Amino acid sequence: ILAEFGLPYVYPQSVEKAADKIPAEISAEEIARREDFRKVTTFTIDPKDAKDFDDALSIRPLKDGLREVGVHIADVTHYVKEGSIIDKEAEKRATSVYLVDRTIPMLPERLCNFICSLRPNEEKLAFSAIFDITEKGEVRDSRIVHTVIESDRRFTYEEAQQIIETKEGDFKDEILMLDTIAKALREKRFTAGAINFDRYEVKFEIDEKGKPISVYFKESKDANKLVEEFMLLANRTVAEKIGKAPKGKKPKVLPYRIHDLPDPEKLDNLAQFIARFGYRLRTSGTKTDVSKSINHLLDDIQGKKEENLIETVSIRAMQKARYSTHNIGHYGLAFDYYTHFTSPIRRFPDMMVHRLVTRYMDGGRSVSETKYEDLCDHSSNMEQIAANAERASIKYKQVEFMSERL
Repeated sequence: ILAEFGLPYVYPQSVEKAADKIPAEISAEEIARREDFRKVTTFTIDPKDAKDFDDALSIRPLKDGLREVGVHIADVTHYVKEGSIIDKEAEKRATSVYLVDRTIPMLPERLCNFICSLRPNEEKLAFSAIFDITEKGEVRDSRIVHTVIESDRRFTYEEAQQIIETKEGDFKDEILMLDTIAKALREKRFTAGAINFDRYEVKFEIDEKGKPISVYFKESKDANKLVEEFMLLANRTVAEKIGKAPKGKKPKVLPYRIHDLPDPEKLDNLAQFIARFGYRLRTSGTKTDVSKSINHLLDDIQGKKEENLIETVSIRAMQKARYSTHNIGHYGLAFDYYTHFTSPIRRFPDMMVHRLVTRYMDGGRSVSETKYEDLCDHSSNMEQIAANAERASIKYKQVEFMSERL
């Protein structure tokens, strides 16, 4: 699979060596330059097998029933300088690739699993989106700042889910409040016309030799959705801050995550296909009309035997999301402005966004659109290759799993 998709087998030693020279200690001067969140309740919520924690959430009460929620993202570009050997390798790879039995990382392991990873009880540098927000998900104020944080606890999705369900456990008040806000944010998105594709992902348990011992569907529960909503909020806020220029001014260049309207012909084909199962779909009208109709369809097929088939075909009728400096908004999420800011450990576009936002916050001038559009195209292509390779590895493991059950 690695050969078929032209993916690298090994990490270049010269790049590993460069990473080994990066000091892990944080200087007092660096801390003084940043907002200090070390005393604020902060935790990470990730899959149980995760090693790179690139996002953490913090929450504390403010007056008048407001909460301050921090979305803290590993400050990768503090360590990886533009044009450095590590940066060039990351740019070439553009993304980490997650095959069933191995990860092909974008950055050297010392950075992704150790220095940048927001591990519990360690001081870490972060680039953060801070929100003053109500329980109903209304953002009263937001800012993007460089911070220093210390995570109090690492939760797996399962542990966080259990707290949401039983209302018992470590930091239960904080987790339940974040869950309440996330549900309000989610509802707002769907009212605005976001599309609810809730895919079942096939996952494997594998032994130390990479042999699949069992296979299961990964479901997205409240804990996953909680994290997702705050990542969406951070990504959208960063994109708005740069993209919404004052009147008469041209917005500065930024890589956006864009998603176009579905192709009308594909929508018509979809409508004809689902008609055989007795379902209907609006293919014209405003974009909210169409997305509401798609959501209605996705609700109707829940639990029916044709659910997976129709959902797969519906997704194929959609355009693919991609990166571009020309913002057209994100149709599937129903956002006018959206970017990728929250995963710099595993995606190069997020590193580009971190650098540009830092530059613009310091009063820097806009960058070359052509150069960044090329980088966006390259990242979109590599993302597609990675997705195809990941899919191939799942099929391979499915066949391997079934081969003993002929």
